[in-house]
Amino acid sequence: MRVGVKSKETLVKWIIYFAGLLVMAFGIVLTIKANFGASPWDVFHIGLYKQLGLTIGSWSIIAGFVVLLTSSILLKALPQLGAFLNMLFVGLFIDMYMMIPLLRTPVTMLGKITMLIVGIGVIGYGIGLYISARCGAGPRDSLMLALTERTGLKVQYIRGGMELIVLLLGWLLGGPVFWGTFLFSVTIGPIVSYTLPQCQYFSDSVLNQLVKKQNIQINHLSN
Repeated sequence: MRVGVKSKETLVKWIIYFAGLLVMAFGIVLTIKANFGASPWDVFHIGLYKQLGLTIGSWSIIAGFVVLLTSSILLKALPQLGAFLNMLFVGLFIDMYMMIPLLRTPVTMLGKITMLIVGIGVIGYGIGLYISARCGAGPRDSLMLALTERTGLKVQYIRGGMELIVLLLGWLLGGPVFWGTFLFSVTIGPIVSYTLPQCQYFSDSVLNQLVKKQNIQINHLSN
C-alpha cells in the first residue's frame, strides 16, 4: 500500500510541475505579445527567430538543449529529468499559446502595459509552482549552478552575467529590447521571492492532504 501512496505523490508532483510550466509559458507569451520588450532569454529566442526562422518555442528548446549539454559537460553528469522536460515542454507550450488567435498585442498603450505587468506576474507564479514540485531545475538554472560550482563565484554574479550575455546577443540579432526588458529583469527576482512561498505552501498542502487521505484508507482497511 505504501508503494501506491508514493506513486500517487509522484504523480501529483509531476502534475503540479507541468501546471507550473503551462502557467510560466503563458506568462512568457503575454510579455512577448505586449510588445514592450521581453525577458533577456526571450529577446535571444526572438532574435534567433527573426534571423533564422523556425519558431520562438523551437529556439527556446534548441537553446535549452545547448545550455543543458553545457551544464552536463561541466558537471560530468546527466541532467535531471525535470530539466530535460522543462527544456522541451516550455518551448512547446510557448508555440501553443502563440497560435491562439485571441492573444493579440493590445491597441492602446494602457493595454500593452497591463499585458506586460500581468505577464511578469504570471511568470512569477509559474516559476514558483514548478519549483515547488521539486522535480528538478530548468536548463538555465542547471547551467547557473554548474558555473557556480566550477568557478566558485557567487550565484548573483553568474546569473547576472548569463542574462547580460544573452541579452546582448539577442539585441544584436534584432530581439525586442525595450523598457519592459529592464522591468522584467529588476522585478522577477522579488516577484518569485513572493510567489514561491505561496506556491510551496499550496503544493505541500496538496501532498500532505493526499498522504493523510491514503493513511486513513490504509487504517480503515487494516481494521
